[in-house]
Amino acid sequence: MRALGIHYRLGCPRKSMPGLTVLVVGGGGREHALCLGLADSPSIGSIHSAPGNAGTSMVGVNHTVSTSDIEELISLAAELDADLVVVGPEVPLVNGLADSLRTAGIACFGPHAEGAMLEGSKLHAKRVMQELGIPTGGCLVVEEAGAIEAALDSFKPPWVVKRDVLAAGKGVTVTADRQEAHDALTAGLSSDGFVLLEEHLSGEEASVLVVMDESGYVCLPPSQDHKRVGEGDTGPNTGGMGAYAPAPVVTPAVLQRVVDEIVEPMHHHLRNKDIPYRGCLYVGLMIDSQGAPGVIEFNVRFGDPETQVTIPLISSDLAELLLACAEGRVSDTKVEFYSHSAATVVLASEGYPASSATGRIISGSEVEIEEGEIRGFVHYAGTNFDSEGNLISSGGRVLSATGTAPEISGAVSAAYEVIGGIELEGSHYRSDIAYRAL
Repeated sequence: MRALGIHYRLGCPRKSMPGLTVLVVGGGGREHALCLGLADSPSIGSIHSAPGNAGTSMVGVNHTVSTSDIEELISLAAELDADLVVVGPEVPLVNGLADSLRTAGIACFGPHAEGAMLEGSKLHAKRVMQELGIPTGGCLVVEEAGAIEAALDSFKPPWVVKRDVLAAGKGVTVTADRQEAHDALTAGLSSDGFVLLEEHLSGEEASVLVVMDESGYVCLPPSQDHKRVGEGDTGPNTGGMGAYAPAPVVTPAVLQRVVDEIVEPMHHHLRNKDIPYRGCLYVGLMIDSQGAPGVIEFNVRFGDPETQVTIPLISSDLAELLLACAEGRVSDTKVEFYSHSAATVVLASEGYPASSATGRIISGSEVEIEEGEIRGFVHYAGTNFDSEGNLISSGGRVLSATGTAPEISGAVSAAYEVIGGIELEGSHYRSDIAYRAL
């Protein structure tokens, strides 16, 4: 069953263009989710990944090019005669990959370097929000050790300490322990020269991924990530231990406020830049008890693992949507969604997030579930094949088991049924993904 999703400034759907060659940059679960979504697109001819992982190699061709090698990525896109490059991670965007691709005449889904600074610099993002009147927490810039105590006195605990660098989703300390906050501020000063101390926003977290260009935008189904490594959101922050969508906390009324108070002002701001923003604007939210949204952070790409639960809910042609955005014509594209829920549970390697045991054999991940409208399958992340063809772990977040179903409970059950059959020595996963929705 399909239900028409929320979309804005819609025009007539563009005629499909069969045979598109797409290069996906990155090698995580997000990129495998994008490749699977693209593989279902009628307009796709071939899919390539750089560097990719075990999962992307099953739906396309992997190329051993690092995400940090801008020149080689451009050469690869040109060699493939790519119609579209989809950039997964933030670092190459901050380093100007999208700028260079567009200079070479290659369509890129992902913002230019200036737009990517919304994630590259938390201070820059905060100043943009303050300038536009977008709801967010207060912020102080701490530039010397002697100012730490006064800064801590400026906000009530818990304190939020943020490094103004790209830190793979782990550059934030949230704590009610004054000494821990002091230590985080000191460490940030030592490593970066300055550090941000922010007001803590209370409520329930959620994320809205917005596909945006100068012509318009499309909000994908709101999701909720589980950042902490332990049950009940305890322990250290990770890149994400699971997610689900749609998140019930983002009611239609809340989503309308997100659009009115955050997305619209950001779109107006970004569309009027000399070079327009073309890509995904990830809006990290805190929803308070009154349903008022505040922005915790902006990212400039699809989230991981949020992508794993939003892409499977898109029923229309994903390649058409991403190409339209890369070419500045989102307003001409009709986007539809399944009226289903999705949940994903991350399987992490032994030691994660402090360390990652790699090179261990994975078994049982090939099992898929399909029972009526319920599906269960695997998104591969830190995986590869050894010389004997065995599937092995190669990173901290190894894979995630994803379920889709008409109701969130069925999606969660399918995800856990899949992950329960996977064997990887020392691995661990959370058993309470989507507990707030359930």
